[in-house]
Amino acid sequence: MIRILDRLVVVSFFRTFVLCLAAAPILFVVGDITENLDQYIDRGLTAWEVTQAYVYQLPLFIEWSFPIATLIATVFTVHGMTTHREIVAAKAGGISFHRVVLPLFILGVILTAVALALTEVVPRGNRIAGQILRQEAPGRTFRSDFVYRSENGLTWQVGRLTATDGRMTSVIIERPPADGHAGLHVLAEAARWDSIHGWTLERGYLRTLSPDSTERTVEFERMRMAGIAERPVELLEKPLEPDEMTYREIDHFAEIIQRTGGNAKELLVKKEQKLSIAVATFVVILFGAPLATSNKRGGAAFGIGVSLGTVILYLLTFKIAGALGEAGAISPLTAAWLPNLLFFVAALVLLVRVRT
Repeated sequence: MIRILDRLVVVSFFRTFVLCLAAAPILFVVGDITENLDQYIDRGLTAWEVTQAYVYQLPLFIEWSFPIATLIATVFTVHGMTTHREIVAAKAGGISFHRVVLPLFILGVILTAVALALTEVVPRGNRIAGQILRQEAPGRTFRSDFVYRSENGLTWQVGRLTATDGRMTSVIIERPPADGHAGLHVLAEAARWDSIHGWTLERGYLRTLSPDSTERTVEFERMRMAGIAERPVELLEKPLEPDEMTYREIDHFAEIIQRTGGNAKELLVKKEQKLSIAVATFVVILFGAPLATSNKRGGAAFGIGVSLGTVILYLLTFKIAGALGEAGAISPLTAAWLPNLLFFVAALVLLVRVRT
């Protein structure tokens, strides 16, 4: 009997889960296109280019769909078994509610592992999709109006970089006074790269600001700068969006920002949220299973209502906690995991209180 019951639970769950997982990404795509359609038209993107971009983004939308699909599948499975008295029959046969829904918890662990694996695939697809939607050519040889922070704390503002001849124009280099070191401000018409000496600035001014507030200005025709070792080709890469970076890339970029005095809390929150969303796949099963044991209302309407209410409540908590983390009110780790923690505690309370 146990095997038959387990098979019933698994089949009922997967029937709804697969249907939701097929439908939810489409809704995400439609919503995203509706929100960004004006930008795509302004950039002159064709329908084929937009379609390609969303195909590459499909792993992201599937990842977002996992918690929603598992929650709906859990609620409909448990509530359906409650309505048809199958859980009552199992209890009459000496099988507790916790044992009945055990296959759901096991499936939750497996699906969470799949969701975690997707978090490594998603950034690569998003990166290609971003290049298409921003109309970036991966093989481009120039870059205009960008800022770069080197590892030694120098901030470079560049008007234009061409990698073919290794030249920059309209270059401004700054470093604020800190730790007893003099501040630095360099303005140059151009800079040239060679593999032996690195970057050489041409025709400009060097101004230093000592800790005692004394200033010194020097005009130069040519000056070599050792503060940046990156080759022109490496500087062509634009900073990636958080969704386009892996965990390691986010850590590296956040370290650079923090080293140069910037605020990396938003990046660190996004990094932790990548994991927390995947783990939410398991948490919502724990939460949804005991919540769906009521048989006082209609089946489909009840299931949809419970699922929709839970999703809205989770997203609201997720957004509020994320905003608090980015503002520095709470740590990035707390901001990302607080929604899961709250729902996990609520799930434990519901599981303890449910009649077994």
